[in-house]
Amino acid sequence: MAARGLGRSVGRLLGSLCGRSGQPVRQLRGVSASAAAAAQPGSYQAQSAQAARVPAAFWGPLARDTLVWDTPYHTVWDCDFSSGKIGWFLGGQLNVSVNCLDQHVQKSPESVALIWERDEPGTEVRITYRELLETTCRLANTLKRHGIRRGDRVAIYMPVSPLAVAAMLACARIGAVHTVVFAGFSAESLAGRINDGRALSTYWIISLPAPRGVYLDQSQHLGAKCKVVITFNQGLRGGRVVELKKIVDEAVKQCPTVQHVLVAHRTDNKVHMGHRDIPLEQSCSSQEMAKEDPVCAPESMGSEDMLFLLYTSGSTGTPKGLVHTQAGYLLYAALTHRLVFDYRPGDVFGCVADIGWITGHSYVVYGPLCNGATSVLFESTPVYPDAGRYWETVQRLKINQFYGAPTAVRLLLKYGDSWVKKYDRSSLRTLGSVGEPINLEAWEWLHKVVGDSRCTLVDTWWQTETGGICIAPRPSEEGAEILPAMAMRPFFGIVPVLMDEKGKVVEGGNVSGALCLSQAWPGMARTIYGDHQRFVEAYFKPYPGHYFTGDGAYRTEGGYYQITGRMDDVINISGHRLGTAEIEDAMANHPAVPETAVIGYPHDIKGEAAFAFIVLKDNTGDTDVVVKELRSAVATKIAKYAVPDEILVVKRLPKTRSGKVMRRLLRKIITGRTQDLGDTTTLEDPNVITEILSAYQKHKDKQAASQ
Repeated sequence: MAARGLGRSVGRLLGSLCGRSGQPVRQLRGVSASAAAAAQPGSYQAQSAQAARVPAAFWGPLARDTLVWDTPYHTVWDCDFSSGKIGWFLGGQLNVSVNCLDQHVQKSPESVALIWERDEPGTEVRITYRELLETTCRLANTLKRHGIRRGDRVAIYMPVSPLAVAAMLACARIGAVHTVVFAGFSAESLAGRINDGRALSTYWIISLPAPRGVYLDQSQHLGAKCKVVITFNQGLRGGRVVELKKIVDEAVKQCPTVQHVLVAHRTDNKVHMGHRDIPLEQSCSSQEMAKEDPVCAPESMGSEDMLFLLYTSGSTGTPKGLVHTQAGYLLYAALTHRLVFDYRPGDVFGCVADIGWITGHSYVVYGPLCNGATSVLFESTPVYPDAGRYWETVQRLKINQFYGAPTAVRLLLKYGDSWVKKYDRSSLRTLGSVGEPINLEAWEWLHKVVGDSRCTLVDTWWQTETGGICIAPRPSEEGAEILPAMAMRPFFGIVPVLMDEKGKVVEGGNVSGALCLSQAWPGMARTIYGDHQRFVEAYFKPYPGHYFTGDGAYRTEGGYYQITGRMDDVINISGHRLGTAEIEDAMANHPAVPETAVIGYPHDIKGEAAFAFIVLKDNTGDTDVVVKELRSAVATKIAKYAVPDEILVVKRLPKTRSGKVMRRLLRKIITGRTQDLGDTTTLEDPNVITEILSAYQKHKDKQAASQ
């Protein structure tokens, strides 16, 4: 691939870092243009080496010169992986919303912050930085009027929209902690995330499809109650109405501490309003918010105060509430946005992720806005009203960087090239892939067809836990190669190592192993809310002295990294990480199902899909009815996307003598690798394999006959 290098921009931004670790930190309002012009370009290799060797000398000046500080920090970092202790820019104070809004309003108030690409094609709405700041302040004052204070938690359940972004920034402005819950989640999942905040002092929900969040200092909030929820009346996605208010109503039935629900309007349709519901009317200058002053003094927050909490799946049935803090996260999101995507002032940045996920947090909201960019909010789907939706949007909005999931690419690939070539994509400069490893066919199509073989394509690897991109083809040396379907190069300060089954470092190239990171970086999560021990055991105990990503990776002879997939019982369905235990737990309550086992398997569109093996009680009647009820249970308890594509009834599961289900054997059965089952000597009864193979063959024959 003929690649556009980012070496020059890297050099301009980072070239002045060498030899400055001993200098005292000082307050600086934004990046100095003259300092940037005077900086001597430094190579990618040199900057990477410095970030790995002397992190304080690398990150200290960057934080000082990139962020707007109220009080300078005195210590760049203080981290200890053995105890899960992570601290960056200690002693410093700042406000994230000031960094994302006020500094840009002072320079260019009418520049466009957000372009809301609404579900209805051709009805985009542009929001300036001045307008976004005023809306944020009004909403922040509304929150304060209803009792929300610094350290309180605000849950956001909203679709992608300017009001959802303002809600996140309003929390940051007054020092509240947001938790955004993806609107595809069911009422039960939403309630579970509210009730996980049972130690919170106050809890808000703002409803539209989005993410989740909460706070660190739990010791001061034990026994406190959740009081308020905010939601939209309905959402729109792909031409369909999403009944957000009804979902919230169902959720709060299980949350007795919620006292009020504030309801904004996305549609003109009326919804039931109960005794606890407060209408916000239909616009950002709504009745409730219109009462408020468009000015709100920002809280000065400590660098390690909690910014948001976001839930992610783990190998157990309980989602993990990951805590991200203020300065380190914001710096890392902004820097990765700028350098990985070659962002330049005046660009229109198009990340089509939902803000309910970490991708939306970092590359729809915080990273772009901190950099003063114009960020696209994509409310719709890639195939509404047709398969040209993305590319028509690129043409109309003149998008320069396009960042999306391989699942969408694989889906659109099947519609053919004509939907792409119908539209002018000449504005595109960088294409990005996120959420899961991208396969070669999808990569080639995205590069050659969508990008006309001229755009830089960055396959990015990172996680909710990492806060931002950790491995990607860019930044790099000027003109450096990009290999298809490979994340390739660690970002500055990211030091990957591969570990073998015995916990020893694997050296050299052409090797595989468990992907670990041996050094802390500013954007990483600080803890699991309410369970720091789980945080340590999940990420730092498997390979002492290292952060364990849970992913496997391959390293080439050239030292490039390719992600090979999850190593634990977590599957990646259309870019959504989901623990198999969560699906099993959702099905386990059925009275006819004593045992279940769920595994992931390759899927042409989704990347991975769930396959469930179930054991039924002897007196069970119609198995088809049970299977239908199990699908409904998963959709109700988690989300529709979590429903297994296949459910197979078996007499028993393959277990070791100690009672552990051997899921790797189930995975090999359904992927046709029965000639390579590996060690089965620990099975309680090896005949179980023959039984399951027979049941699976009958299942496939039945499917074939029905087609």
